[in-house]
Amino acid sequence: MTNGVLPLALSQGDPAGIGPDIALQAWLKRDELALPPFLYVGDPEVLKVRARQLELDVTVEETDAAHASGVFVRALPVLPIPTGVDVLAGKPHVANARGTITAIETAVALCLSGAVRAVVTSPIAKSVLYEAGFGFPGHTEFLADLAARAKGGSVMPVMMLAGPKLKAVPVTIHIPLKDVPGALTEALIVATCRIVAQDLADRFGIASPRLAVAGLNPHAGENGAIGHEDDDIIHPAIGRLRDEGIDAFGPLPADTMFHDDARDRYDVAICMYHDQALIPAKALGFDDSVNVTLGLPFIRTSPDHGTAFGLAGSGFAKETSLVAALRMADRMAHARDASR
Repeated sequence: MTNGVLPLALSQGDPAGIGPDIALQAWLKRDELALPPFLYVGDPEVLKVRARQLELDVTVEETDAAHASGVFVRALPVLPIPTGVDVLAGKPHVANARGTITAIETAVALCLSGAVRAVVTSPIAKSVLYEAGFGFPGHTEFLADLAARAKGGSVMPVMMLAGPKLKAVPVTIHIPLKDVPGALTEALIVATCRIVAQDLADRFGIASPRLAVAGLNPHAGENGAIGHEDDDIIHPAIGRLRDEGIDAFGPLPADTMFHDDARDRYDVAICMYHDQALIPAKALGFDDSVNVTLGLPFIRTSPDHGTAFGLAGSGFAKETSLVAALRMADRMAHARDASR
């Protein structure tokens, strides 16, 4: 942790959730865990109050990205984004929404300008943001919109859950299960896999990533006996990917893809819907999996959990997933820089 290392930007998330708690806890373990320096983008007063509530001896120091790494050695560096209202741990309020959104916007702007190496986002409460007029389904879509506005043109974000034992990507995400077959298209699968293959090479240092593609139906459709999507949509998509030189294979029965020997044969599992990807990812790494957004012009990771309002200020929140998100963002930044 030297003054010359650019920091990561950690957005505060919903300040009434456990974002402040785990940021404080992670900073306290910075030397023990050899964490990369990070700049907290959020309200310093919330951190100070939460530290007192948790009885944590943390010095909070306001600074900017240029000086954050030097500050990180002695204090938790904060780029101040005042909430303008009192924040109570575990008590979400619509008045906090503007600060939450501004913190995300600021962290992204810092990353796009080259002032920080990557963005790590603390959890948000979408219901609170919706009440304030937030016009995006979630964090990922908002980040993609910020990137598109900054860079011009469209951006296709791809969600990946990454842990020590499994990387998994859902092709469709937050839609009802009954809508998945209609949403799946050959073009969507191909576009998703292209982004995954490119980012695994550029940001994870996997020169020729192996993509195991799951079927949609039981037994991958059993040659059409249990649904036609595997033969009509997924199989042709895999053929196109292989023609492009991408090492994709399948469609594979999802019930035999995730045991130890099967995982040795691929670098990432491409799944057809949300739970097909997230159930095995969380079962194999609940505390240390990271939510990674691929396809953006900047690196973004996030802890794989929510705001946990019931734990905020209690001392029972774990910083494990945040630590994993910080470390993964750091590794991805190193791999990206090495590939340039």
